[in-house]
Amino acid sequence: MKLGIALSGGGIRGIAHAGVLKALEDNGITIDIIGGTSAGSLIAALYAMGYSPYYIYILFKRYAKEMVNINSGPIISGIGNFMMNKKNTLQGLKSGKSLETIYNQIAYKKGIRKLNQIKMPIVIPTVDIMNSKEYVFTNYIPQNVEDTSQYITNITVGKAVRASSSFPAVFNPCEFENHAFMDGGALDNVPVYEVKKQGADKVIAVKFDADPVDEQSNIMDIVMKTIDIMGNKISEESLEMSDFVLSVYTDKVGLLDVNKLDSCYQYGYNCAVENMEKIKEMIQN
Repeated sequence: MKLGIALSGGGIRGIAHAGVLKALEDNGITIDIIGGTSAGSLIAALYAMGYSPYYIYILFKRYAKEMVNINSGPIISGIGNFMMNKKNTLQGLKSGKSLETIYNQIAYKKGIRKLNQIKMPIVIPTVDIMNSKEYVFTNYIPQNVEDTSQYITNITVGKAVRASSSFPAVFNPCEFENHAFMDGGALDNVPVYEVKKQGADKVIAVKFDADPVDEQSNIMDIVMKTIDIMGNKISEESLEMSDFVLSVYTDKVGLLDVNKLDSCYQYGYNCAVENMEKIKEMIQN
């Protein structure tokens, strides 16, 4: 039996996925196929290249601020500038080039340049903002698929994760050949179906619970609530296809709140441990 896992987007909360993978590792559960969207793609790419969950956590602590290079304050004003920018509607706040560069450097350490050099099956969804179409970066084009045009294999690891993580108004769309890619969460926030296409017999879906909003909530809390509602709505069909849904609560962590990496990693680990017996039962059955 091949076990797959699909990791959702969620900003800096994505490090919780590494906590989930660490809990599975500690319990002797092996992942054979992995998929990730946006922040989930950051974790999926590292894991597929052979980096351990704990080392992924260490890498995030080392590079998170450099990859993000932005805090929540400028995001709000930046979105306003983006909305008022009539001349260049594809302009966000950051190019995302630093994220691409860091990931390529990390991949080179494993002797990997292109996504198709990774051995473990991996899928990373993105969306072309020019034609509103989903594309999937992968190292293996699925069998028995009539239209293979949506699959891209000849791309660097850094470019793939940058494209899937280009959150609108925060990062510029990622240009590749004749495409302008934006965050994959716009159409496929939890890529269960694509993981199944890669041959997974069972798939664990990992998503984030939406934080409650009350009178004490600030604008970023509302933004994160909106993102979660949209992401979960988009993913309803994918979640129904999964064999187990792990919902991680991260207690009002902002989109790019790099100061919450430690707690997010622990949230993911604890959530997986609390559900471990159910996960094992799902696998055995």
